[in-house]
Amino acid sequence: MNAPAPRAQRELSEAFFDRPTAAVARDLLGCILVSSIGGRRTSGVIVETEAYLGSDDPGSHAATKGITSRNRVMYGPPGRAYVYFTYGNHHMLNLVTEAEGVAGAVLIRAIEPLEGLEVMCARRRGRTGVELTNGPGKVAEALGIGLDHNGAQLGGVLAVERASCVPDEAVVTSGRVGLSSGHDLPLRFFIAGSGYVSKGRTGPRPTRSALGAGKGRA
Repeated sequence: MNAPAPRAQRELSEAFFDRPTAAVARDLLGCILVSSIGGRRTSGVIVETEAYLGSDDPGSHAATKGITSRNRVMYGPPGRAYVYFTYGNHHMLNLVTEAEGVAGAVLIRAIEPLEGLEVMCARRRGRTGVELTNGPGKVAEALGIGLDHNGAQLGGVLAVERASCVPDEAVVTSGRVGLSSGHDLPLRFFIAGSGYVSKGRTGPRPTRSALGAGKGRA
């Protein structure tokens, strides 16, 4: 039996991300997201993603009048982390795609934990099971990701390792979650049957009155 390749050889290269965003979002399914933040290795299999495109995508942070301080990282280089803070208490991890100068990023919506369960549970204040990482805010918290990692090149404290390809028949495509516009575009990808896929509903984002105060979720 052949020994597994060293981790550095398993890590996805910048060329993997220097492709159309939707293709990257689909191909990230089944890959392993690895964090060594704080010197503690945690990881999980990516089971759900969403693609966010350039200025023509109404759901994207790039749908602005040019480059801003917030969306600058989305414009490249590819293979970087794009991290932002939302809903007042959640960090979101995105992976930058496309050629430098072209906006694109993939939101990591859910992972299935592999390593560092105790560390992840502690970061998530005792949450266990699917509640550990079945949402984008939960993923960032479990892996220790914050705004300090915005713009970080993958291959350092954050990396993505290749794994077995998920066959097309196991991949489901849908509209995106939690958007007021652009939610109908088929840019969400997830592995059928995974219990760690987020519970967010596709369709237009509910109004604040419909949600009720303080009921938003990651």
